[in-house]
Amino acid sequence: MSKDDKFRTVRGYQLANMTNDKLTSSMEDYIEMIYRFRQCDEGIRVTDLAKRLNVKESSVTKMMKRLADLGLVSYRKYGTIKLTKKGMEVGRFLLSRHEIVELFLKNICSSEVSLKDVELIEHNCSLETLRFFHTFNSFLSCHPEIKSMFKNFKEEFTKE
Repeated sequence: MSKDDKFRTVRGYQLANMTNDKLTSSMEDYIEMIYRFRQCDEGIRVTDLAKRLNVKESSVTKMMKRLADLGLVSYRKYGTIKLTKKGMEVGRFLLSRHEIVELFLKNICSSEVSLKDVELIEHNCSLETLRFFHTFNSFLSCHPEIKSMFKNFKEEFTKE
């Protein structure tokens, strides 16, 4: 077992992976949500973002200052929030990551997947694992008969 393979708590793994340029899970959620609503040319207002994330407006304002310092958003007090070019790239990746994890869970669980589970997994899985999820999703997409076989197997297996 290598030094990096030592057991840690979930929070321990998160802290071990933290660097000064690494985004926190909370930062990622903000960027992903802003990216989801990027079609609005005017940007998104603090009040709207707070509602969508179920947080206080003061929390949004505080986070926008942090994200602006990282060059990910452009934001002026009482104005709208827009992603920078760098922020758009990060947002595109974060939304894609969310969709890959969500589809993976739908493929192995059911169409009724918990948003909580998607969020917990997406923020804590490695890029390598994410690539495996994507590969598996693509495989099932190319072979719907196998997806159907798995669904039938799962139904029979869970009856026992």
